[in-house]
Amino acid sequence: MIPRSKILDILKGYDKRRIKIASICSHSSLQIFHGAREEGMKTVGICLEQYKKTYDSFPYGKPHEYIIVDSYRDIPEKELVEDDAIIVPHGSFVEYTGKKLEEAAVPMFGNRMSLVWEGNRDKLFEWMRDSDLRVPKLFTPETIDRPCIVKLPGAKGGKGYTIVNSPEDFRKKVKEEKFVIQEYISGVRVYPHYFFSPIAKGGYEVRGGSLELMSIDKRLESNIDESYRATLAGVKVEPSFTVIGNEPITLRESLVRTIMEMGANVVESSYRLFGGLPGPFCVEMICTEDLKFYVFEISARIVAGTNLYPLGSPYTCYSYREPMSTGRRIAREIKRAAKLNKLDRVVY
Repeated sequence: MIPRSKILDILKGYDKRRIKIASICSHSSLQIFHGAREEGMKTVGICLEQYKKTYDSFPYGKPHEYIIVDSYRDIPEKELVEDDAIIVPHGSFVEYTGKKLEEAAVPMFGNRMSLVWEGNRDKLFEWMRDSDLRVPKLFTPETIDRPCIVKLPGAKGGKGYTIVNSPEDFRKKVKEEKFVIQEYISGVRVYPHYFFSPIAKGGYEVRGGSLELMSIDKRLESNIDESYRATLAGVKVEPSFTVIGNEPITLRESLVRTIMEMGANVVESSYRLFGGLPGPFCVEMICTEDLKFYVFEISARIVAGTNLYPLGSPYTCYSYREPMSTGRRIAREIKRAAKLNKLDRVVY
């Protein structure tokens, strides 16, 4: 992990009047670039040549300039620093760059330690337990005695996940060496999108800063969401959980109180464990029929479900007088932190 002091030294050389926002052209970058435009900030897209045409077709979502790379693993550190750019990580950024993201000598929005805790299953479960969240039971292959879901490491969007019911079923279906086995919880999937600002006041106060509920979604996962139709037709379906899109959700208002408390607990725990969680994050959970939430993941950066709300959501309209997406909220935080000389609070 690159030392925080080195990143802050690099940041000292930036012209705070011309800071740019950079990200890989994938995942939620259209929203990130659009939000930055709305805040009057310039953007840099790290892009493969064959994808540039797609992004150029969205004039208000494309980056102001591109850095063309042969592989997303090749983070163009020198060019980004010369551009006074701050990286905004997202799921594709985490998945494609892997460990290189931890060592990249470029300022990054948020606390990059949070991505380490997100990506390490042992650390992730420690974080969730320390946050006093209700989590599904964990199993080893030999102890499976009920329906369980087997997940693979990394930000893979559900790809490769499978359901098993016994040790024998596990050995038949799972060939990977790294995995986590969680009890399968039946209920409605709920993905609240939060934003924590350590430099803002008002809102839902946490650690002297402000926690905001930006929006909520559920995910459309390849054949599992339509499997009932195949079952009715007499077709046997092997469930697949690869995420192909998202649907919006608004919760019963009484449940919003619980959602905010859970988000606050995650932020408080992040300060105890690894120094904080500035910026966007998502607590991924199931709501059961008795209205209990079971948390199975924390995504410590912007998630693709926020792409439903480029012009704001049924929650941000109660906090802002203008359309506010998570992408725009990121840009506003960077711009405000630069103006207040507090970039060190939101960048690592």
